[in-house]
Amino acid sequence: MKLRIDDISAEGREISFAESEQEINRILGRGTLPEYFVKGPLQVSLSYYRAGTEVFISGTLDAATTAACSRCAEEFDLQSRRSFRYVLAPKVTANDEDFALRAEDLEFSYYQGEEVDLTPLVREQVLLALAERPLCREECRGLCPHCGANLNQGDCGCKVGSADPRLAVLRTLKIAR
Repeated sequence: MKLRIDDISAEGREISFAESEQEINRILGRGTLPEYFVKGPLQVSLSYYRAGTEVFISGTLDAATTAACSRCAEEFDLQSRRSFRYVLAPKVTANDEDFALRAEDLEFSYYQGEEVDLTPLVREQVLLALAERPLCREECRGLCPHCGANLNQGDCGCKVGSADPRLAVLRTLKIAR
């Protein structure tokens, strides 16, 4: 989705659109977050206006995703919703010498030419909306470290606490204080 700079006025406008999930899934499959898959188009709603040369954008995005739990490896459905906002300035005002990133810079970006391309901004927000370690549920028990059974489906029968016999001598040592 692109917005022409000349069409953006000081009066706020609102739009809603669907952004294709194909490019996001390609990025996710390349190793960024391989445990996620976006199931359908991203739904984006935003409002925007311009003050001078700066463009102000705020909105929300919704994405239906499938994720693999980081504890039990089972797939589950997840609804991702994220609010965002940006201040966009023309690229000619960018100072390439200042590389220090501040907290307010996370909502600041640049546009170049006569249009603002919203697609990279939406993709960035989708990636930020996804948890680093997805969990099917908070109390997920994960997999047995011995046999690999899913402990959410019941106990596997492995003996817990059987330590490596080669380390048995270390249990006899006393800690000196």
